[in-house]
Amino acid sequence: MGICNERTVIITGAGGGLGREYALAFAAEGAAVVVNDIRQEAAQAVCDEIARTGGRALANADDITRIDTAQRIIDATHEAFGEIHVLVNNAGICRDRMFTSMTEADWDDVMRVHLRGHFCLSQLLAKEWRDASKAGREVDARIVNTSSGAGLQGSIGQANYGAAKAAIAALTLMQAAELQRYGVRVNALAPAARTSMTEGVFAEMMKKPANGFDYFDPANVAPLVVWLGSAESRDVTGQVFEAAGGMIAVAEGWRTGPRIDIGARWQVTALGGAVAALVAEREPAQQVYGS
Repeated sequence: MGICNERTVIITGAGGGLGREYALAFAAEGAAVVVNDIRQEAAQAVCDEIARTGGRALANADDITRIDTAQRIIDATHEAFGEIHVLVNNAGICRDRMFTSMTEADWDDVMRVHLRGHFCLSQLLAKEWRDASKAGREVDARIVNTSSGAGLQGSIGQANYGAAKAAIAALTLMQAAELQRYGVRVNALAPAARTSMTEGVFAEMMKKPANGFDYFDPANVAPLVVWLGSAESRDVTGQVFEAAGGMIAVAEGWRTGPRIDIGARWQVTALGGAVAALVAEREPAQQVYGS
């Protein structure tokens, strides 16, 4: 008996990297897993691996960025496993360029996969869970979104990716506030791990060591995701966690800091000194990655 026994989870982008490790870890804790990935063969390979250990899994290659195809993922999940309890929005892409070199396609592709990809399945399931709650049925559901350090602190050469990941962190706060009444808890993760998306930029830093603890092994992140998807996380919502190796941290978001209120309209000539005082008093932001 695992902590996700009798729960069903949909994981997007689960044919490799972090998503694959999440799928394996959820299955090991008793969950039925829908492995969604645009690469059908990769998704099926993960399902086969789960089946060999006695788990239950379904491969799916439907598009997460359209409502009609996202609905097909949900319909297939209901048909295979019944009630849906957890959505892990993991799928993503990178189109890294300096901001002045970025194309419209670079921007739009990243926004589509990350933001529309987080929207479509989440909204369809949120409606389903809301309706169940209003009908008097008990709902104990979870959404786990995927942000990034690039979204929380910024990252040189990743304006599109970082902007999308920052938006996902904000989306998490609003989903958590709106959906809690229906029995849905929403949190986000900013993972640091060795995946196909990090191979180019961080290949040397994240390479597997010859021996000892593999800090950037994506499997290190999976336990937190599984816990967030379990019934044990019912008291946690609206949080963004950073995870890497054996480290987990809770991110502290934007908040109103030092202030000056003169009770009247500011004169332009007075603002220089006021702004300098506020900036000197504020808690410094973390450094942008790569700067």
